[in-house]
Amino acid sequence: MKVVIQRVSEASVTIEGKKTADIKKGLLVLVGIEDADTQEDIDWLVGKIIKMRIFGDENDVMNCSVQDIDGEIIVVSQFTLHASTKKGNRPSYIKASKSDFAIPMYENFVKTLEKEFNKKVQTGIFGADMKVNLLNDGPVTVVIDSKNKE
Repeated sequence: MKVVIQRVSEASVTIEGKKTADIKKGLLVLVGIEDADTQEDIDWLVGKIIKMRIFGDENDVMNCSVQDIDGEIIVVSQFTLHASTKKGNRPSYIKASKSDFAIPMYENFVKTLEKEFNKKVQTGIFGADMKVNLLNDGPVTVVIDSKNKE
């Protein structure tokens, strides 16, 4: 499972002209799922996401988590995170899970995140053509791959 975490001043998701998610200060999390992903990947990533200290404290030093600042989170499915660009100019998405596996994993990811965050997490709609709008704060962007725990 791969995630791209962006610290945002605001973010929203619009689908077919209707805003489905809208937050102020917090995190926009793009998540890509592959067939090898398990609950262990979800649990590890959720812990990282909610505890990651990427928000400024009173001295403007990144010492606070999204929980510490009482921030919000939007999660958006993003199969293109598993793009392979090794050959040619058209990315291959063969590592990205098909919807029969990915949808339940995505839903479980959101449910686990909400449980650990103790707050509602807003989302896009899996597989939809989404317009994601964000104001990256910093900019701060962190990429994490649960298969490469660095």
